[in-house]
Amino acid sequence: MQNENGTAVSSLGSPSTTILHPFSPALRLLVIAFLVYLAWLLEIFLLAANPRLLEHPEPAGVALYTIIGCILTGMIFPILCIRKAFISGTVTMFQLGFRTFRRTLLACSVTCTIGIGMMVLFSPFGADRLAFANAFLLLLPTAASSVMVCWVLAGTHLQAFVRSGGALLSITTGVVITSLLFATAALALSPSVREEGTTFWPVCIGLGAALFFFAVRDVYATVIVVTGSGVFFGAGIFDPGYLHGINPQIYASSLLAVIVLLALHFYLSRNYATIMVPAET
Repeated sequence: MQNENGTAVSSLGSPSTTILHPFSPALRLLVIAFLVYLAWLLEIFLLAANPRLLEHPEPAGVALYTIIGCILTGMIFPILCIRKAFISGTVTMFQLGFRTFRRTLLACSVTCTIGIGMMVLFSPFGADRLAFANAFLLLLPTAASSVMVCWVLAGTHLQAFVRSGGALLSITTGVVITSLLFATAALALSPSVREEGTTFWPVCIGLGAALFFFAVRDVYATVIVVTGSGVFFGAGIFDPGYLHGINPQIYASSLLAVIVLLALHFYLSRNYATIMVPAET
């Protein structure tokens, strides 16, 4: 927890002091986050890209990819790294995008309303709502891990590292770098995109999602934006026959990803909530 002066406090309200090595900010904010990103990138490449899992999903592969690549490395590891940033006073719940229930509900409602309108008007699957829903749920675990790694972990830590340069520099740096991280992951994840030899759409989605995250600061709404964008711009990679059926493994994997994200939010709220402590006079 933090007081209003940015001092880390324990759950009992007592100040905590930590003597840091001069190079520890770079280690905590950049190196560790980048290593987590690389580990996640390697896993999604091996578990999803090589077998073209998102193009032709199969139950065992989806389960393995969701649990190891998306949940363990893509969601839980970032939270383990973020804990130290909370203790040092580097980040807050607001900066990470984990907001109150009312604020999250509002952001997601507005985002979903806009998304549904776009689906009705511009769905790449036409009037087939089941195909769009299946594609959305198939991409949901990947989108959740992308948001957690690229923005919640790397984006906020990168901003914290360059914060002394002012808000404009920190936001601009965060948007540019995280959009490139996301585009790299999208290329690693989709062999079809790499074969086409274009990075335009992955970079555009990354830029849009980065701007949205840093403006709205809501994890769940950003996940919706990333997932929906992936469906609109990646519809051609999916197996049409697969998306027109009932796929329990897709529903189970997306539900598991949402449950884990909610559990992590609850964990952070209970243990690392930012509180206002009156300064001593």
